[in-house]
Amino acid sequence: MNFRFTIGKKIGLGFGIIIFLVIIAFLLTNVTLNDSRKKTDQVTEVFNPSVATLKELDNLLNRSKLLITKWYYVQTGDDASDKKALRKILAEEYPQLKEKIKKYSTTWNVEEQQSVDAILSLIDQMFKSYEDDIMSKLNNFESYNDVGIKFEALFPFEELDVKFKVINDNLISLIDKQNSNALSNSDDMLSSFSFLQKIVIWLGIILSIGGIVIASYTVRTIVRPVQQLKKILVSMGRGVLPEERIKDRNDEIGDMSIALNDLVDGMRRTTEFAKQVGSGNFDSHYRPLSKDDTLGAALLKMREDLRENERVLEAKVIERTEEVVRQKEEIEIKNQELEVLYKHVTDSIKYAKRIQEAILPPDSLVKKILPDSFVLYKPKDIVSGDFYWVDQKDGKSMFAAVDCTGHGVPGAFMSIVGYNILKQAVANNQYSTPASILDALNDGVSETLHHGHDAAQAKDGMDLSFCSIDYKKMELQYAGAYNPLYLIRNGELIQTKADKFPIGLFLGEEKKKFTNHTIPLQKGDCIYIFSDGYADQFGGPNGKKFMASHFRDLLLGVHKHPIHKQRDILNKTIEEWRGPLDQVDDILIIGVQIN
Repeated sequence: MNFRFTIGKKIGLGFGIIIFLVIIAFLLTNVTLNDSRKKTDQVTEVFNPSVATLKELDNLLNRSKLLITKWYYVQTGDDASDKKALRKILAEEYPQLKEKIKKYSTTWNVEEQQSVDAILSLIDQMFKSYEDDIMSKLNNFESYNDVGIKFEALFPFEELDVKFKVINDNLISLIDKQNSNALSNSDDMLSSFSFLQKIVIWLGIILSIGGIVIASYTVRTIVRPVQQLKKILVSMGRGVLPEERIKDRNDEIGDMSIALNDLVDGMRRTTEFAKQVGSGNFDSHYRPLSKDDTLGAALLKMREDLRENERVLEAKVIERTEEVVRQKEEIEIKNQELEVLYKHVTDSIKYAKRIQEAILPPDSLVKKILPDSFVLYKPKDIVSGDFYWVDQKDGKSMFAAVDCTGHGVPGAFMSIVGYNILKQAVANNQYSTPASILDALNDGVSETLHHGHDAAQAKDGMDLSFCSIDYKKMELQYAGAYNPLYLIRNGELIQTKADKFPIGLFLGEEKKKFTNHTIPLQKGDCIYIFSDGYADQFGGPNGKKFMASHFRDLLLGVHKHPIHKQRDILNKTIEEWRGPLDQVDDILIIGVQIN
């Protein structure tokens, strides 16, 4: 019978070795702990209490010696405290201590038991001598004054020192033996723990090394082949047939490898067959993987269907080719007509751009009227709905940024209408302030665009900022329709708000007057008027609007630069913000610096 070292057996062997080592560690630990527990119990329950009791006996003997000495030498009454203490030792404390010593001595060896019995016998004799030879004779004041009685008690009293020394030496020796036993057991216990520690360390090392070896063996014999199988299957899932073949093995992975290799070979034959059929070779040979290969059977049927479809398609292609040729000729004629029409429309818009550019003030005029200024003008389309206007009147420099309804061609028409009416309003000497000029412009636009129409007509008009600077008086006058004025002075942006209605008197609405604002100027002031195209531009990392607050922060940053440099910074910033997105509206900014 061919033996197979299967994956289950490999894993079972690895875990079996680890479990075997763990069991050994558990048994050794349990045996050592039980032995240590017994020794600990013996130390804590026998040796340490025995030593403590013997030391207590030694202390009792010393106290009794001191008290009997006082009894002999100090003349006191029978009820003196020292005499009571000695009687208590003899009647209560010593008998109780004696019982405790006998109880603990039952666990000692024979020699130690004989030694303690001898010590207790000597103590009994000594305490009997206390009572018979001293305490009973010197029991009142008269007995102390009787020389005969005192002399009679002297000899037994002197013998007490000899008895006490013998008892004390034996007792000290016995205490030392008990201490030695306790230390010996403690050393044995520590030795057991040390042995256990070494065993645990070595078992830990063996387990670690064994775990590494087993893990390495598992990775080499199971994980890596499985990862190789996974890599091939993922590659096949993407439609890529692998070039490598998996080596044969005598386990479950080997069975899967053989099946996968056969599958890859079959897929290659299937791919080649599909290529041959796709190229029109319907006679190519193909053998299915097995009789149950549904894909192979489907491919063979597909070949026959394609063979039949090709015959049908060839006939249809001839028919359709003739129709396509005819349709192509018609499309070419239409394309030519559209190209001519597109060229006419584009030429018209470009011509409209030239007309619109003609109404804008040239750079030389702008620099003459506003020496320290810039104009950032970026139409969205070929023509724009925004325009700027610059002129002089009565020694004052006037300029405006105008945003007409819409952009492109509709906005451009509106800008020409607005420019002509604005030019007429300024030329009329009756109007001298920005507010009066905007009132006149409002009337003119309303009459031109809405006269004779009903209230449902679309609202056409303009938003604008209009400024007038008197350089001699250092005074600025401003009026606005929706679009505010920004003035930056000493690093602070001051906003002058516009009126919240546009240029263009709409039917059904009450006629309103624009507000004229007068602002004293200082050297270093920077004035900005603009349309809403800059702030409304989408862009940035999230495709959001630039926003008016961001625009104000930008102006606070750029106003420190020379006026011509400011235009470049503003243009670069909005282009980087816009990125690949389309420009959403016409952009117009006019900046003026007071020097």
